[in-house]
Amino acid sequence: MGALVWVMTGLALWHFTVFLPDRFWGGIVGAFMGALVGAFLFGLLIHLGSIPGQDDMSLLSALEALPGAVIGMGVAWLAGGRGEQPSHGLT
Repeated sequence: MGALVWVMTGLALWHFTVFLPDRFWGGIVGAFMGALVGAFLFGLLIHLGSIPGQDDMSLLSALEALPGAVIGMGVAWLAGGRGEQPSHGLT
């Protein structure tokens, strides 16, 4: 149950990427994957590799995934920015 909450939190944050320029590695799908994978891995890291069950859930469980989703999207953003070649106005 904890993994579902973490992934849904990442999905909720991913929706806000429409306000950013599309410089993510893999485009909007790269941002999506970065948010989901980052939220899931950060939740696992906090709980030392175990996934909490339904009885162990609270509102705090959703907040645990926020930093991971932001980090995951940040990695996708930086990876996408590195692949761009600077344009010198010569087209």
